[in-house]
Amino acid sequence: MAKGSNVSLTALSENVDSVIVGLGWTSPSGEGDADVSVLLVGPNGKVRSDADFYFYNNPVAADGSVQLLGKTPTEDGNEDRIGFDLTAVPPDVDRIVVAASRYEGARFGELEGLRVTLADSAGEHLLRFSIDDAGSVSAFIFGELYRRGAEWKFRAVGQGYETGLAGLATDFGVDIDDEPAEVEGEAQAESGESDSVAGDGPTDPVEPAQSNPPPNLEALPAPRQPGDDAESGPRKASGRPRTAKKKVTLPKVTRKSLADNESWREARLFPVSVLKSDRDRETRATSVLLSVMAQVPEFGRRLTAAFGAPAGRMETFTEVALPHGDTPRRPDGVIRVERAGKLWTALVETKTNGNALKADQVQAYMDIAARRGYEAVITLSNDVALEGSPLVDVRIDGRRKHKVALWHLSWAEVAHQAQLLIRYEGVGNAAHAWLLQELLHYLQHENSGCHGFQNMGSAWVPVRNGIDDETLCQGDPRALEVVENWERLIRQVCLGLGGELGQKALPVQRAKRGADPGTRRARLADQLCTDGRLQAEVRIEGTPGLLALTADLRTGRLRTSLDIPAPDQGYPLTWAKRLIRRLDEAPADLHVETLVEGETGGPRGTLERLRPEPADILPKNTATRITGFRLSLIKNMGNGRGNAETGFIRSVNEAVDRFYTTVVVQVDGSEPRRTVPRERSGTA
Repeated sequence: MAKGSNVSLTALSENVDSVIVGLGWTSPSGEGDADVSVLLVGPNGKVRSDADFYFYNNPVAADGSVQLLGKTPTEDGNEDRIGFDLTAVPPDVDRIVVAASRYEGARFGELEGLRVTLADSAGEHLLRFSIDDAGSVSAFIFGELYRRGAEWKFRAVGQGYETGLAGLATDFGVDIDDEPAEVEGEAQAESGESDSVAGDGPTDPVEPAQSNPPPNLEALPAPRQPGDDAESGPRKASGRPRTAKKKVTLPKVTRKSLADNESWREARLFPVSVLKSDRDRETRATSVLLSVMAQVPEFGRRLTAAFGAPAGRMETFTEVALPHGDTPRRPDGVIRVERAGKLWTALVETKTNGNALKADQVQAYMDIAARRGYEAVITLSNDVALEGSPLVDVRIDGRRKHKVALWHLSWAEVAHQAQLLIRYEGVGNAAHAWLLQELLHYLQHENSGCHGFQNMGSAWVPVRNGIDDETLCQGDPRALEVVENWERLIRQVCLGLGGELGQKALPVQRAKRGADPGTRRARLADQLCTDGRLQAEVRIEGTPGLLALTADLRTGRLRTSLDIPAPDQGYPLTWAKRLIRRLDEAPADLHVETLVEGETGGPRGTLERLRPEPADILPKNTATRITGFRLSLIKNMGNGRGNAETGFIRSVNEAVDRFYTTVVVQVDGSEPRRTVPRERSGTA
């Protein structure tokens, strides 16, 4: 959703009698956090009473309409969830405000990835609102549920408060009591359980009291209940909600904190610091992956279903010795799936970093699998397999009755499937989500060697130089190698987009149905020699057109573009104004071009120039038929063949990411599905 927009819940799902709202964020330091709060507000914009304020000191409504559920593990850390039974919300409550707050000088601008999600009672996630401009505020309203007649709607608010939770609550009519409270007495101090109330700023440990504790020092005063007579007399201080957190303090002693050491690293289930060699990386990566596949059924099934494995109980093994002539062979792993008394088995061979699969190794495993009755051999590496272009050529003995299938899996595909499950589709319980999160952290660590396709090959520099000096001839096999690696890169870009967005992103192949892939690549290689360009198109589910990517090796420029069809009705000037208005937050250097019927190009200009005068994008001849608009961003192309800062692969990834996040999401008719994660909540 966009800031300020609203949507009817019944238009999204039939199961909206109860909903779960999730508030999430990430912290670059790994230590930032915030606390959620809820206010039930009447038609006058105020709470009916202090009891309508729900936060850490008052987490559950007596009628069950509101319940703060606490934190749930996600891919990025944790998400705070709040359950609402909308059928139990009192009829004189007009809207429900969902907010969060930070303490001790912390600000929401220090956090990243602020978002609010909403799921129905069936666990289906319905919407997401992402916030990029929280700013220097210590309290923030994410959104609100409100009534319109007999239905409930949600509004994406995104409003900050510099005065913190107390200021926010006060604005909605809550009478806050945050006066400092004294610490409880000597008996608790002696037992190490002295309590004090912490305000918004840091407090020092307090000396144990030497007298009897004063009366009425409740850490959690009972809130004022609806219907209390406000005019019956002054309320006691203990009847007001206290936004200051309850805090246990110890007797004042001089001690040095060990938790402030910034060089310490968080303990991980799968450490990578001890990896010293390629062999260590391959062994660790295989063991990590296979163990998680066996423990998280949804994940193991997702990776093996395409290989013909049944849905059953999975067992995995590593470093298995198998006889093969005079020298036993040790495949990196074995997968065994049992269902209804039948077994499906596969040998696994893995490679990490830039190491290529060895044909003799894979051939030996194919022979062993055929003799011993294995159904498949699965190879796993950073390379990406292409249709009709196997990574390893193996001989298949047609005389054998038992046939063995050879499959390939990229580490990028493994990370893609893990992202989909964690962020969108969900797994059975929180422990499984945590395991997948640890696996994803391992795969994405720079030392794991499992980073996907990261090298354009040895032909990249000679081809680029040949294009510069016009010496590259058609039929040069190096041009074909570059075209194949370009296709691999685009396939990996699609995997990355799909994992981030939670929806299908597929490369578009402009070829006749049934055409030979090798013939198509040879034609593209000849085209590269002629015009010096690599081109690709990606279809992303839910976007209005194809995302086109062109790498011009002559000029060293990358162009990402999207064609938007013209509306069926209305006037061209209205179309132009509406388009420029929708691109309000797009980069100023975005190129906008009008597509006209029967012509190669129409009027064009940068967004910066067109914002004050949208009519400049229209053809002078009013009889010219406009077929659509093309949006393009252009950036310098990396030269290196690898994934370094100046590398070509890095520049392509950055170009696609910038174009999607700053342009495509604004012209799409609905929010991309990456803003609608489909996690299923669960308990460990």
